[in-house]
Amino acid sequence: MMVIGRQLLHEFKQKHNEAKSQIDSWEAEAKIAQWKTPYELKRRYPKASLLKNQHTVFDICGNKYRLLVRVSYKNQIVFIKKIGTHKEYDSWKIS
Repeated sequence: MMVIGRQLLHEFKQKHNEAKSQIDSWEAEAKIAQWKTPYELKRRYPKASLLKNQHTVFDICGNKYRLLVRVSYKNQIVFIKKIGTHKEYDSWKIS
């Protein structure tokens, strides 16, 4: 998958150093992944939440942080939409 919006991850890691290794691992896996369906993604990340319009939320650091992406399975692209604390996630509008 091509990962777009990695700058958001970089900025987040600078503020939340304890999340760095998990974000780096997720990013490395996403780059080599070839998910063709949401269910393939879910097999690898069973705790990920599949939302409407191809959005997926990943738990980072035991659900302390949330990573929101939109996946284009057809084009093999992961768009980083937002990353933040669990409290911030509660206020996100996902369309």
